Formats: sequence, structure tokens, C-alpha cells
Amino acid sequence: MQVRIPHLEANAVSKQLIVNGKPFLMLAGELQNSSLTSAKYMREAWPKLKAANINTLLGCVTWEQIEPTEGTFDFAQLDEVISDARSHGLHLVLLWFGSFKNVKILYDSSLTYSGPLIDNKRFPRAKLRKAGGELKTADVISIFHNETKKCDARAFQKLMAHVKEVDEKHQTVIMVQVENETGLLGDSRDGGSAAEKCFQSGVPSELLDQLSSQWDSLRPELQNNLATFKAKQAKNASWTDTFGRGPQTDELFMAYHYAKYVEEVASAGKAAYPLPLYTNVWMNYVGNDADNDFPVVAGGGGTPGDYPSGGGVPDVIDIWQMFAPSLDFIAPDVYLNDYASSCAKYRHRKQPLFIPEQRRDEYGARRVWTAYGSYQALGTSPFGIDTLEAETNPFRQHYGLLASVSTHVLEAQRNNSSVGFFFDELSGADGAIDTSPSVTAQFGPWTLTIERSFVFGKPGPGSGMVIHKGGNQFLLLGWGFQVLFKHETAPYTSILQFEEKEVDVETQELKTLRMLNGDETRSGLFCIMPSTSPDYGGFPICVTIPARTAIAIAEPYALEDVEDCV
Repeated sequence: MQVRIPHLEANAVSKQLIVNGKPFLMLAGELQNSSLTSAKYMREAWPKLKAANINTLLGCVTWEQIEPTEGTFDFAQLDEVISDARSHGLHLVLLWFGSFKNVKILYDSSLTYSGPLIDNKRFPRAKLRKAGGELKTADVISIFHNETKKCDARAFQKLMAHVKEVDEKHQTVIMVQVENETGLLGDSRDGGSAAEKCFQSGVPSELLDQLSSQWDSLRPELQNNLATFKAKQAKNASWTDTFGRGPQTDELFMAYHYAKYVEEVASAGKAAYPLPLYTNVWMNYVGNDADNDFPVVAGGGGTPGDYPSGGGVPDVIDIWQMFAPSLDFIAPDVYLNDYASSCAKYRHRKQPLFIPEQRRDEYGARRVWTAYGSYQALGTSPFGIDTLEAETNPFRQHYGLLASVSTHVLEAQRNNSSVGFFFDELSGADGAIDTSPSVTAQFGPWTLTIERSFVFGKPGPGSGMVIHKGGNQFLLLGWGFQVLFKHETAPYTSILQFEEKEVDVETQELKTLRMLNGDETRSGLFCIMPSTSPDYGGFPICVTIPARTAIAIAEPYALEDVEDCV
């Protein structure tokens, strides 16, 4: 029986990535932008990436590298890279840096091919509207001309056809990103003549029909920006007459046309080799969605044009989902935005979650448990992962644990039977400020309260996942937390069994290492999953043991009230 190529398989909750016929949990990392252009450079990187428990790497394929002369393609470096990744047991997600890379034009002026960077007549650039009506040539292609799109689609199709030829039977390449952080910076829309003519024309009926028919399922951010449309229900009117005047209308206009542009590129590639495809998003960033105290300007701001206008931010993700159907999902790059709320927004319409770029420090590593445990993530991917050594890579510990129990995590994702969480370092001068509240989850009759673990000294950070295995049995994974169980009807609850587990590497079967009790359950009050180095606060008795396997099975029990017998 022939094994299908990597694909997404739907279940009742979301979709899972299937590789070599089995569900696959991506424990990924994204390389620096230029790393995958050199097989020689990567030969130094593969071992340390493998040692960090990474199983999938995201890396670029640049247009100018594979088509140095128009119509002539060279895949020599890519072939070496794919072969070397395979030999190290690693999978690849290729990032197609075509028309857009961080919204910028990608072609180099030194190329023989007189590409989009230097031929402004054949490949016109967008125009930014400045004060006094001045138009400034932007550093990005205008999507209101067809030549770049046609050439991009041709090159992407050649790439996908070649990957199919050299890798289909191996399944080293398991997914492809189409373009990178698409959108327009510096203005909310293109002000060039072709764009302006389109803007003044009637809004396409297919957009109006979709917005009307799918109104109830639109993101609230988009609904809020469509008040004029909802009131007027105008037909054959300009964008301004239909949606009102302002940057939100400009963003809607750009999102529709960017989605159509990327769809043409994506569909050409998918016709050649139908691997899962996605595009990533430079997120809009405003203070009330901040995950930290970085200044707004660091994230691009909250106004279209301060961040790439027209990219698939929550305000217009519906437009991308409607008009780029060859993309299997839209993926957020989460650096400064609230992590959990970003995960929730990008599960919109039950699309699968994948985070192709995020922080690569311990602060970021703790957060992946929320993505995997609460939002059924296909994978997470810290950016610039090749700049870290394995010994100091914080993802080594987190990914190592996830890898050892991946079959249990994947099963929980299919059943929606897990919750992920994290607890950050306490802040403030005396460590009195806790920005990570406890987490509550409901599984059957059981209410779980998950909080940072008890210590006599200063509580530390923590992260992990709790999986309901059925009945009264729960699998606890991670460090620095504790779980309190409460039954919905029984007034008395305690811990019947609490066992530290180790994993059989071949089968992922859980085997009992120790039976935990006493101090490890605070005499039956709750189950503690300690940190690797608990703070005893000078207390002379070590009532909290350091973490070892970070895997345990807990079984609470509940007693109903009964009348005393006389």
C-alpha cells in the first residue's frame, strides 16, 4: 500500500499533520533568514539542532537562488540541504521567499535576471501616499500588476515539482510557507494609479457575498470594522462608499488583493505537489494585547501601515481564509502579543494552529505548552534557533519532554482532553508580583485548579500540560506546578494514587518509577510537579523533591456524604 504524502487530517477538534502515515507533532525551530541557502553552513548546524530535540526545521528557499537567470532553475544547494536533513533524521518546512520577504522585494540587483528589484516598468512597485499628495516609491512590489505574480507562480510551481521529484518517497519536506509576512508598510494601501483605479471601482461581488453570507462567523475585529457595510449593504459601489473612509477600509482592500495574489502563487505550487501550505503574519500590536512591556513601535503598532497592511492579522483573517483557499491555514508570528490570545485567534474557523516564529528564550519556551495543550498546535517554532548551542538552548528540555510523550499529546489533541499552561518568574523588587494566574480546567465531573508549585522559599516559574486519560486518571507533564482536584458533587476529595513515570523510548509506554505520597501530595491535598531546583527558603526539611522525569499519573478520588450509622 502506497503511503500518502504529508497531509492534514481532520478530526472533531482540528486537524493533525500526518507524516509517513502517522500523526506527527512538530517540535520545530526556524533558522536565520539565510541559513538554508548554504549546505556547507548547515553541515555545522545539523548536529546541534538535533541535540536540542528539534525534529523539524524551517528554512528559506529564495527566488533568486533557484532562478538566477529567468527561466533557468538551479536546485543544487537545496538538494544537498534536503539530503543532509534526511541523513540527520530531521524534517523541513520550506519558506518560499518569493515576491515578499518581510514585505520587502527579495530580488538582488546583481542578478542576470532583470527581476522585480530593478525593473520598475515590468514589475511596478507600490506607491506610498505622503503629505501634500506626494507619492513615494515603496520597497515592495505592487500587487495590482500581473507580471510579478505570473513569474512568482511559475517559480514556485517549479520548486514544488522539484521537491516532489527528489523527496516524495522520503517525506523530508513536510510543509511549505508561501511568501513571508506579506503586506504594505508605510501606508495603509497602495496609492499607485493601478491601485487607485481599482479602489475607486466597485467592490467585487464575491467579497460582498461572502461577507454577507458568513457574517455570523466573522472575527469580531472584522465585524467592528464593517459597520458602514452592515448598514448600507451597498452594491457596485466604491470601497469607500461600501465600507467607509479610513485605514481599516484600506486594509480590507489590500487584504482581499494580497490574498488573491498569494492564492495564485499557492495554487500553482499545490497543483505540482500538494503538500500542506500556509502563510505567516506579522501581527498588529497594541498595548492591550501586549505580552510584555516592550514599546509599541517595536512590534509595528496598531494602525495598518505601521504593521504590514493587508497581511492576515485577526482583523482580516476571514478575508484570507475566503480568498486564498489553497492555503491550509494562516499562521501568526508571536513575539510581543499575548501568546494565549494569539493562539485562540488563529484557531478561527477551526483552522489548525502553527506558530512559525516566536521567542527563542526560556520565556518563549514555557509558552509552547499552552499552544500544544490548549490549542492543539501542529507545532511551534522559535526564530533564529541555529544561533543557540544545544547545551544552552532552553527548548532542549521542553522539546525533549514533549518528544518522549508525543503519542499521548497527539491523542489528547484529537480528543480535546488536555490543557497547557505556564507560570512566569515573579517580578517586582521583592518578587511579590505574579502576572501568571492559576488555570482552571473541567474534565467530566472534575474541576482542576493548576497553579505554581508550593515551596517554602520563593516560588519559581513553571510550565506543562495535564491530559485527562479517562475516568479519574490524569497525566501530568512538566515542572513547577501543582494540581488541585475537586469533584462536582462529592464534598471530599483526596489523592488515591500519584506515580512518577518514565517512558519506554520505543513504545512510549509509561512505566512506574516511584509511588509518590506524603509531602509530594501535601498529605492528599494536591499533586506537586516540582521544579528542578525548588527553593526551600532556609527550611531545614526538604519537603519538596526536585523534578526528575517530569511525568506523573495522578488519580484523585471523591467521597459522598453518608448518614452516620447508629
